[in-house]
Amino acid sequence: MPRGIAHTPLEEVALTPRQEAVLRAVVTCYVGEGGAVGSATISHLLPTRLSSASIRSSLAELSDLGLLEQPHTSAGRVPNERGLRLFIDRLLGQQPISDYDRRAIDFGVEEADAGSVGRIVSRLLSDRTRLLGFVLTPPLHHAVLQQVSLVRVASDRILAVLISTTGAAFRRVVRDDARLDDRQLEQISALLRERVRGRTLPEVRDALAREAAGQRQRADRLLAKALELGAKAVAAGEEGGEDLVIASWLALLDQPEFRDAARLRELIEAIETRERLVEVLDQMIEDPGVRVALGSEVDEPALHRCALVAARFGGDAPAGPVGAVGVIGPSRMDYGRVMTLVGYLAASLTDKLTPPVGSLAESSSDKPTP
Repeated sequence: MPRGIAHTPLEEVALTPRQEAVLRAVVTCYVGEGGAVGSATISHLLPTRLSSASIRSSLAELSDLGLLEQPHTSAGRVPNERGLRLFIDRLLGQQPISDYDRRAIDFGVEEADAGSVGRIVSRLLSDRTRLLGFVLTPPLHHAVLQQVSLVRVASDRILAVLISTTGAAFRRVVRDDARLDDRQLEQISALLRERVRGRTLPEVRDALAREAAGQRQRADRLLAKALELGAKAVAAGEEGGEDLVIASWLALLDQPEFRDAARLRELIEAIETRERLVEVLDQMIEDPGVRVALGSEVDEPALHRCALVAARFGGDAPAGPVGAVGVIGPSRMDYGRVMTLVGYLAASLTDKLTPPVGSLAESSSDKPTP
């Protein structure tokens, strides 16, 4: 909006049915075409017929309310962020997911294993929306672990790889002077996998400590070493943060807004720096449901004229950790379809990653010592 013009706060803006219909038509056409929208085009998108004079009058009123802008004197109108925010919050109806999108998502999520689910979901969203799909995994101390592997990298160091149910891999190097061969390390890894699967990092730490205390009177040296190495690995991993998984950047190249190499580079740098982005996503997923943050609301210059659509997956303990799934793209996006896809994928991930009630109870109890 022009500087020096103050507009009524959005929550106090009351639109007439005619103004709502015209704003909806402007946004719909702008999303599809990307350019300014004139009265002749709008007339074909309205549910009831209006004269050109009535449409022009409504466009002027919406502009006075700070919802539309006129790029050039003789051009039509485009929605600004204020207009898009009102459209998203009040005028956007719920859109059902198509059978094709549902089948693609169901198949992709079902086939993904713990090591690939984050990357597969990110790519699914990119392919379905032609925007930048991402998955924000929970911090390591909240993540539910699925697998653990041990690999010797030096005579006195072992690499422990912890993989969560979201597919995020956390690598920790622990010191150990024992002369363990590859076969023994694999046996120890198998013992640890039984104890970490379905547990968060603090739960694994506590369970290993309790089992180690009960193991002192036993003679199983391999198990004792497994408990020792496992304790070192989870202790070293307690400070792990969120992991932002992006499978491909190519979808952004499909958007005309990012054909400017300098702007694309700024956006990529802002996302890879990720600190501000993660802060915004953490705020967006405090509540359930699909949320939209427009560029100026993110307070990151590289993300101006962009939008983030995100939803959380998982749930509060003991149901599971909370992560986020969503897309980043230009503010000119099909919000109805994108929000539907993000919401469906978040629900699918929650179903896949939340353990059944029976298995959750079993994983929270102490494993029997072999």
